[in-house]
Amino acid sequence: MSTLATTVDGLNFANPFVIASGPPGTNVKVIKRAFKEGWGGVVAKTVSLDSSKVINVSPRYAKLKANDGKEVIGWENIELISDRKFEIWLDEFKAAKDAYPDGILIASVMEEYNKDAWCEIIERCQDAGVDAFELNFSCPHGLPERKMGSAMGQDPDILEEVCGWVMGVSKLPVWAKMTPNVTHIEEPSAAALRGGCHGISAINTIRSVMGVNLETLRPEPTVEGYTTVGGYSSKAIKPIALRMAMEIAQLIKKDFPGRSLSGLGGVETGADAAEYILLGSDTVQVCTGVMKFGYGLASTLCEELLEFMEGKGFETIADFKGASLPYFTSHADLVKMQAERKAKERAAKEQADMIKGDAEWDGDDFVKQSNALSR
Repeated sequence: MSTLATTVDGLNFANPFVIASGPPGTNVKVIKRAFKEGWGGVVAKTVSLDSSKVINVSPRYAKLKANDGKEVIGWENIELISDRKFEIWLDEFKAAKDAYPDGILIASVMEEYNKDAWCEIIERCQDAGVDAFELNFSCPHGLPERKMGSAMGQDPDILEEVCGWVMGVSKLPVWAKMTPNVTHIEEPSAAALRGGCHGISAINTIRSVMGVNLETLRPEPTVEGYTTVGGYSSKAIKPIALRMAMEIAQLIKKDFPGRSLSGLGGVETGADAAEYILLGSDTVQVCTGVMKFGYGLASTLCEELLEFMEGKGFETIADFKGASLPYFTSHADLVKMQAERKAKERAAKEQADMIKGDAEWDGDDFVKQSNALSR
């Protein structure tokens, strides 16, 4: 019988589905709700030591809809990390773990390029009872002047240094969340793993401009008549996220065996999750999907993934994790393989034609030629 239970970096997940850092994990109330609905883990909304520097605006969302005007296929946000006091978060971390001790609670943290700040936030969250950390090196907008988020995650040297600071004080598993807004995601991922992180989460949202309102001629979402570049998510980004997850999984397999990968980006179904796992993910995170369909999505995801596993005869997540990775190669190799196949097919056809000709020959022509020569 198939099971969704899985152990990653020593963490025992009831299932591989984890709510990604963002609005669905914005306070203890919704974190508890997520565990009640059956999510294997929750990454709380990103916290920092001084929330007074975090000022959100409204509106901060814009949506891209399919041609039917109903289905949301793309979602942009210009929301920052949590603007709630850090001390409140510490109390809520404790409350969430008291209520759901078996739920995997992961603290997403972000700080400036300051060793003391990173060490303090790790130690204090650790004391509050969280199960693991996710280092936010990937928020695509806001706070670049403080060298936070993707401003840090795009610099492998700084990334490796900061991860080293964290690993010097953390007693818990640590994942580094990668920004997709780089040319080669393997480079910052490798830096985080060299710094000692147990795993990688990928990807965060993609820098975007959702569009322009053709009535007002203003870009959206519009705040006081203006906007800023935001982060793009939802099902439209899945192909890009899958590509980057695959690249990180190949990196881990080659250079960092035993490290983990939490894949995310556009996951809305159990089939989506199966694709991430086939490409090397240990767990699968969901954020926009929860915002679209609610916390009850967990049961649907679990049912659909189990159905896939049972249909294929897989008993555990480990049975098919990374099973599709060997089928990636270079374009030059594809050309070579196709040319070899066609050459074999031509040779086989020529041989078949020769055999057919031999089989159909009745000797009449040979007899006629011989008689002609004898005359």
